[in-house]
Amino acid sequence: MKVIHLGRADYVPTWRAMQAFAARPFGMEGEELWLCEHPPVFTLGMAGRPEHVLAAGGIDVVQTDRGGQATYHGPGQVVAYPLINLGERPYFVKEYVHRLEEAVIRTLGEWGLPGHRVAGAPGIYIRLQDPYSHAPLPQRPMRRLPGTPAPQPDFTGLAKISALGIKVSRQHAYHGVALNVDMALEPFERINPCGHAGLPAIDLSSIGVRASWDEAASALAAHLTRLLAP
Repeated sequence: MKVIHLGRADYVPTWRAMQAFAARPFGMEGEELWLCEHPPVFTLGMAGRPEHVLAAGGIDVVQTDRGGQATYHGPGQVVAYPLINLGERPYFVKEYVHRLEEAVIRTLGEWGLPGHRVAGAPGIYIRLQDPYSHAPLPQRPMRRLPGTPAPQPDFTGLAKISALGIKVSRQHAYHGVALNVDMALEPFERINPCGHAGLPAIDLSSIGVRASWDEAASALAAHLTRLLAP
């Protein structure tokens, strides 16, 4: 997978470029991973509800074609967009999402920080009171009987450090995953992150991890490239 560093890139032109890339025929040999950070922007997924943006202020709100609800992108956040052909892989969308999350978990692990999954809520979370605890979360995803309803997400004692949202069209995937490195977190308070009221956001610097944007981007790209290989 070819890794492309876009630098600081406006959201809408980047999104349109992803759409154009995914619309053309390509196989494994044409896949790319785009890394960038965006100027401040709120985005809503396809089913995103405008009321989840509580107070946009002077920040643009973009209704996009990814899955999920409301999120925020801004300087100091690594955004990774794998542009891949899922038809070339022996797994489906659910496993793809799992691998995106796993790449973030392994990236955090390079700084000794455990990332956690929460049942019913894609993304990666950090314990607020004890961020370096490796103890399993009681609200982690667990096997359930077929036909039983998915659990309601429980964010007690947690903050979100990584959000994801994807789009798959004709087996071509785009959009991706964001990791908060060293950024202004206040804009997250102006939305219900991923549709969940009161869910706090956190970044690496708030935990005391001294990682530059380039270091985090390089680590995340390496893990994504490895985990998304066919």
